[in-house]
Amino acid sequence: MEQLLICLSAALIAGLLMSRLAKAIHLPAVTSYLLAGLLLGPFFLGRLGLSNFGIGFGTLEQVDSLSLITQVALGFIAFVIGNEFRLSALESMGKQAITVGILQAVMTTALVDAALVILHFIRPDIISMASAITLGAIAAATAPAATLMVVKQYKADGPLTRLLLMVVAIDDAVGLVLFSASFGIANALEQGRVDAISVLVTDAERNVVEIVFSLGLGAVAGFALNQLEIYFHSRSKRMSLSVAFVLLTVGLSMVTFDIGPLHCGFSLLLVCMMTGTVFCNICPTSDELMDRLDRWVSPVNILFFVLSGAELDLNILSDPLVLLIGVVYIAFRSLGKISGAFVSGRATHCSHNIQKYLGITLLPQAGVALGMAAEAAELSDGHMVRNVVLFSVLVYELVGPTLTKLALTAAGEIIPEGRTNARMANKPEFPVSLD
Repeated sequence: MEQLLICLSAALIAGLLMSRLAKAIHLPAVTSYLLAGLLLGPFFLGRLGLSNFGIGFGTLEQVDSLSLITQVALGFIAFVIGNEFRLSALESMGKQAITVGILQAVMTTALVDAALVILHFIRPDIISMASAITLGAIAAATAPAATLMVVKQYKADGPLTRLLLMVVAIDDAVGLVLFSASFGIANALEQGRVDAISVLVTDAERNVVEIVFSLGLGAVAGFALNQLEIYFHSRSKRMSLSVAFVLLTVGLSMVTFDIGPLHCGFSLLLVCMMTGTVFCNICPTSDELMDRLDRWVSPVNILFFVLSGAELDLNILSDPLVLLIGVVYIAFRSLGKISGAFVSGRATHCSHNIQKYLGITLLPQAGVALGMAAEAAELSDGHMVRNVVLFSVLVYELVGPTLTKLALTAAGEIIPEGRTNARMANKPEFPVSLD
């Protein structure tokens, strides 16, 4: 137990110290936390055997044993993102967010599918058709955690930022649907079954049930949280109740259940996001509570990114085939996100800045994609799918936050560094609009 506490404190201190170095070279704090985790991981300090004294992580299994912290952090992140789905925001940007969220995801999947299927026909020994189709669907997923941390650190605000937070939340649901369809087809191709439609329908039913039940559970939790908040007047007690409900929804989202032949579960991100959405729309003091909660969970968020950095598996860099497929995957996923956001933004009459910069801010990829890759492990070359996704996560998590910061700065929604601090809200110098 003492080693665990020393390990967590060392990880938190390392992340904070690295953030000071990152600030000196104008990198987002998220990147510094990931780098701190990488240095504490099994490929650097972990090799020195210091993990026996609570310093660093000796194995990837040791990092995995702390997965509860990452799950809790994701729950709080999703809960805060739910705050962006206020009725006032949905009235002004809801149609754009839904349209952009769906179209850019579909275009990304189509482009990655096309590139990897062509690679399959050129070199069928490198990648199977089933894996190519599966990777295309995984490419649609976006990581909300890194994006939210960049927005919070630099106090970004404006139409692009608000639309971005909505789109990354919608991405989870869209990604689940695309993955269920693609993975169902991939399974049918692998097994040579002619009932591909029935397999596809079964997988689609399971994921639709998961999405509906997740949103329903989140809505009930948000309503219950608001009803209980009424009985408390102390700010600290109300915040404690909010923390308890986030922990409750994280725990409930881990429950699995059967409906007939379907084995279903909940999406942690959707449950916690819906809890935050319902709560912020019916509680008149939700703004203050969200702000206080965001400050309280800051150490948990730092630990989340340090642990995410420690989980990055550098063994994959020794496999040239993974690197080849990974480069193709990253190049066409990036093209899909950027072009998809541009086309869908133009179709919904978004501003020029949103059309130009939104796609860049959607590049980070992590947890949801890794979960899909784990499910794809049952394919004949499922280990290759996992390694390609791990490689892309390594690249996107280290580069993505910086690109998000640059895009938001170019759009005028982040004021220059050195002119913002913890006591001053961000006021964009050149606000943009959807008109």
